[in-house]
Amino acid sequence: MPISTSPIPRWSSSVLKGALPGSWPLRIAGQGVAIRILGVDPGMGTTGFGLVEFENKGSLLYCESGVLRPRGTSVSPRLQHIFRGLTRLIETFKPQFMAVERPFFGKNVKSAMLLGQARGAALLAAAETGLEVQEFSPLEVKQAVVGYGRAAKEQIQAMVRTILGVRQALTADAADALAVALCLAHSLPMQRSLREALLTEDRKNRRRSARWTEKDLGDRL
Repeated sequence: MPISTSPIPRWSSSVLKGALPGSWPLRIAGQGVAIRILGVDPGMGTTGFGLVEFENKGSLLYCESGVLRPRGTSVSPRLQHIFRGLTRLIETFKPQFMAVERPFFGKNVKSAMLLGQARGAALLAAAETGLEVQEFSPLEVKQAVVGYGRAAKEQIQAMVRTILGVRQALTADAADALAVALCLAHSLPMQRSLREALLTEDRKNRRRSARWTEKDLGDRL
């Protein structure tokens, strides 16, 4: 299965010593563990992928990017190549999240159907490996990376390279995959704050409920 990747000069320094060949363990970042995110830009012709690490202090590290190029003229073997290629990437790099762009359906129904099938293969690879998936609209991705919802692909590529400090050129598919991974990375602090707020409110409600139960029992006695 042909897989094209971009070289990563900084990745080797982030891997723990003593790792087995083909195994990429979590990297310890300061006082916490860096979260690894796999971004995927599914497509029947080429499927872009990009891996970034998000540290607890908010810094981002570029890890890997490239494209899967499934061969064949029929749909079934292409979907099989996408599924197997992403499964291999997940098992090798062991991300904690997969980020996928929510499809924008235009007037071309055939293209939309093919995109949906490629996206389904990506989601199945995540499900089979127990990987959590989060989806974002094209508008959310562009706003997170460029700050403008109508940004062109060239602007996205330039901003992705700037944010992650990538010197080499990126293909459009790899840049889009990294962009959706960055969108998830930017949303993680907000999601964590929301979860903490919900947990705090839940604990308050439980304590309030317990106090009312004790009061009700006291009145009955």
